[in-house]
Amino acid sequence: MGISIAIVAMNEEADIGRTLESVRWADEIVLVDSGSTDRTCEIARQYGARVVVEPWRGHVRQKNYAIELCTQPWVLSLDADEEVSPALAAEIRAAVADPNSPSGFWMPRKNLFLGRWVRYGGFYPDPKLRLFRRGQGFVTGADPHDRIELKDGTSMRTGRFENPLVHYAYPTLFYYLERMNRYSSLGAKDAVAKGHRGFSILDIVFRPLATFIYNYFLRFGFLDGREGLLLHLYHAVYVWNKYAKAWELAKADSFLAR
Repeated sequence: MGISIAIVAMNEEADIGRTLESVRWADEIVLVDSGSTDRTCEIARQYGARVVVEPWRGHVRQKNYAIELCTQPWVLSLDADEEVSPALAAEIRAAVADPNSPSGFWMPRKNLFLGRWVRYGGFYPDPKLRLFRRGQGFVTGADPHDRIELKDGTSMRTGRFENPLVHYAYPTLFYYLERMNRYSSLGAKDAVAKGHRGFSILDIVFRPLATFIYNYFLRFGFLDGREGLLLHLYHAVYVWNKYAKAWELAKADSFLAR
């Protein structure tokens, strides 16, 4: 049976070639681009991808749109900075060829930070449901933390792969900090929508501290060396930024409502 690859992208010329090279064996590649000004679309077309330009709808809606454009019986949803390892590709192709395969498959994700595989602190195996029968899977969650779920009645029929999906997440600190600044703004909007309104010492001081202690010490993040220290320190700062921004947003909303 055939398989489609669904990818959303914008200005991903540094990574998209590696991602597409890892899935050259697929029957169809669909890339939804939200307005790249670099060579992303050109590179994607060189790999035979069907490129569709669509204004950014948000992580959840954009990824669902890419999935809707796929035509093959199976869909593999990828981010533009992920790579299907050769061993994982073999598992995927075997699963797709088996008519008795379940409706979806989980796979471990290998996250890289400053070029180092982060093994501890909750970053591995980081299981992701990414392969599913077309029509059975959909993207849900809150931006930017989207996830794939299966439709009612199929959620228990899933399999698991042994080999990893490789995520070239944050190659530089500049890239990481820029991304976390954007993600904390999205997280703040979600927090306000869920009722976070006031200035909370718990959220702004103790929650970031507890996050660092939990991930760095209790989940052995210190075993990832200097990269692990930086990652968990900055992740705690992300939590602080998220709730500080939520307070600022709520204060602005309250002022406008007067």
